[in-house]
Amino acid sequence: MGGLSWWHWLIIGGAFVVLFGAKRLPDAARGVGRSLRILKSEVSAMHEDEAAGEVGPASGAAPAAGTPVAAAPLTVASTPVPAAPEPAAGPVAAPAPR
Repeated sequence: MGGLSWWHWLIIGGAFVVLFGAKRLPDAARGVGRSLRILKSEVSAMHEDEAAGEVGPASGAAPAAGTPVAAAPLTVASTPVPAAPEPAAGPVAAPAPR
């Protein structure tokens, strides 16, 4: 009951033909194929870059664009910060009518 049988796919395909028309479907499939090829080449390029080794800040070189960089630890000031004054208790003025 979990998978789609052949007639489910037939109905889905028929719905696509009705919605988009038979003329646009080959163009859409061609566009999807091109997108998948581009994605595949980009993923393989990323894997090749990882295999070549990463250059980090420890080596003195700047990190590549898009590489997350760890921030320097924050220090806390030792001088106390004065507290904000509390609002006065009393009636609140209503805004003036226009």
